[in-house]
Amino acid sequence: MKKLLTIFAVAAMLVGCATQSATDYADNTDYAAKVNPKIGSGGHGHVFVGANVPFGMTQVGPTSISQEWDWCSGYHDSENSVIGFSHTHLSGTGCGDLFDVTLMPVMGEVPYGRGKLGDYSTGFWSEADRSQEVVEPGYYSVPLTRYGIVAEMTATERGGLHRYTFPEGEDAAIILDLVHGGCWDRPEALFAEAVSDTRVEGYRHTYGWAYYQKVYFVMEFSEPFTSFEPQGEDNWYFRINFDTEAGEAIGVKVALSSTSIEGARLNFDKEVANADFDTVRKEAYAKWNDEISKIRIEGATPEQEEIFYTAMYHMYVAPSLFSDVDGTYRGADQQIHQNPGHDTYTTFSLWDTYRAKLPLMTITHPERMDDVVNTMINLCDEQGFLPIWHLWGWDNGCMVGSPGIIAVADAVVKGIEGIDAERAWKALETSYMHDMRGGKCRKEYGYMPNDLQAESIAHDMEFAIADAAAAEVAKKLGKEEAYAYLDNRSHSWLNYFDESTGFVRGKSSIGKWRADFNPFNASRIANEYCEGNAWQYTWLVPQDLDLLVECFGGVKNTLERLDGLFTADTKMEGEDVTPDISGLIGQYVHGNEPSHHIIYFYTMLGEPWKAADRLYEVMATMYSTNPDGLSGNEDVGQMSAWYVMTTLGFYPVEPAAGKYVLGVPMVDGAEIDVEGGVFRVERKGYSEENRYVESVELNGVALDRNYITHDEVIAGGKLVFNMGAKKRAWY
Repeated sequence: MKKLLTIFAVAAMLVGCATQSATDYADNTDYAAKVNPKIGSGGHGHVFVGANVPFGMTQVGPTSISQEWDWCSGYHDSENSVIGFSHTHLSGTGCGDLFDVTLMPVMGEVPYGRGKLGDYSTGFWSEADRSQEVVEPGYYSVPLTRYGIVAEMTATERGGLHRYTFPEGEDAAIILDLVHGGCWDRPEALFAEAVSDTRVEGYRHTYGWAYYQKVYFVMEFSEPFTSFEPQGEDNWYFRINFDTEAGEAIGVKVALSSTSIEGARLNFDKEVANADFDTVRKEAYAKWNDEISKIRIEGATPEQEEIFYTAMYHMYVAPSLFSDVDGTYRGADQQIHQNPGHDTYTTFSLWDTYRAKLPLMTITHPERMDDVVNTMINLCDEQGFLPIWHLWGWDNGCMVGSPGIIAVADAVVKGIEGIDAERAWKALETSYMHDMRGGKCRKEYGYMPNDLQAESIAHDMEFAIADAAAAEVAKKLGKEEAYAYLDNRSHSWLNYFDESTGFVRGKSSIGKWRADFNPFNASRIANEYCEGNAWQYTWLVPQDLDLLVECFGGVKNTLERLDGLFTADTKMEGEDVTPDISGLIGQYVHGNEPSHHIIYFYTMLGEPWKAADRLYEVMATMYSTNPDGLSGNEDVGQMSAWYVMTTLGFYPVEPAAGKYVLGVPMVDGAEIDVEGGVFRVERKGYSEENRYVESVELNGVALDRNYITHDEVIAGGKLVFNMGAKKRAWY
């Protein structure tokens, strides 16, 4: 065999789900088999479809030609093109990036480029035969019809394993594509080197949503290649050629690192060097089964089970592991940091996940949440503030407010072990006193004026929630002066409440109301709201429902206004309204996060039967087993976390309050693995007529309140909802 070793560097500035069980379990309950990874792959769900392990650095799967909004994850149910199989993907986001280190098996000579749909002469892409596609937790397979190649892949925490079964021919090849992020990012430096006739090493440095991302890789092929050739107009592709017999499978093992090629080598040696594809597939499946089985439901319909366990699966795609096997990681200061004594994570979509996903992880994953929160505290040391949307070494600052404050405060208030509360407090203080993102305006004016800060109301109201969360930590630590300051500032939204309209309304630096106020205005241009309008944002006070009641003139008026939210016209007015505003019931928007707590206000206001009616409606109309089975972006697990917690019958309305407001359970029973053993939820006497909660018992004692505490949940025990036909408050 002829061996051609080529070293090549490129720098360019500005340039149908078939579920197969791979593991048998002693208790005969295969929870991972209930997962349908294709839920959310259509519509605006934007979920990742491919192979990964829970919280893994790598997400190995197909990437399509299309680069429109609904292809943020690289995959959409409506279109079957494949330009390659990338090792990093986002899941459920409203913006695209990553798609790093892409491999594409081919036969024969091909054009080098992304290509255009319907025209093979424009690129090396292929159609995929989705009728033979296999998608299960930890494994993905699909035939590439253009080449007669079957592609398979599985994953470890930091690696990906590929198996490509070729037809006969001497022109078989695997293309290494380092550039194809396309419209989502642009390359700064690309490098690939064949260090032997079976191994390739290199890196990909790009500018994108992760501002300056650095990905290093090592890949090993199961057979020697005959040549390694740079290709394409800019030599941005590398053709790796093989002689294959009919039915021959070429395996590829890949490991990634954010630190260096040496880090990728270390990850490779530890995780994939001696790994067998089929064994890794079974191990990945088992890891998913272990995670998904942390909550087990009973008395559910098959559809409910499919949605529920898929939601569990989607929640655990991220946060993503970011450190190497020795604990080394790339910090937000772009320095390489040694092992801090815990795993380091990234992919923090915090504006979304602080609401339900991360609070749920404080119940199910306290041993992982300390690493997640300590990562956030380290990020504050490195970049000067707690994370907002951290992605592969950079904070892209996406969305509004300072949600990292809420996530850290919630964990500290709940007493998650392994977190230094005083060190966490310093990070909280640094962040809530920061001048960025309108912080200086809040300190000067007491609110964010709309003539000085874009999306002023959205920013300010999220900051107010963060202040309330930080205030709870100050109270816990006995910091009375800080508590008083934060508690006062957490009510800043009152500056926007306009009694004449009954909505929060933009206000200038001289105290002048926005003149052209329209509560239906959801424009993305020159507006005070973010992905919403005054209808939703008026209710964005989970920390201050009592004050909102005062603003509306009492509980009765507040309930009437809340009823009106769900019966209002569904119209959204204004220029360039974002498609993120989806899943509407009146002006309640389930497809976007600012509405997620609102239904539970009914319970808090003394009419829990109305909460039940609306919760039943959302569960029935906003979630399904179809590819478009989500009402909006999955948002890195938040949409699914809402479903999981609502199924259980309780929800974390008030961040960092250490309690969960009760709703209505959607199944007859559920068991949650917690620190104290098992927390069991039971629904007794339910029928279509008996659909309302008439009493609640915790460990055999009747509850006279509308919530349970975090400590009560993690201690283990039994929460019983007694159902009936009466519409009344049990507390």
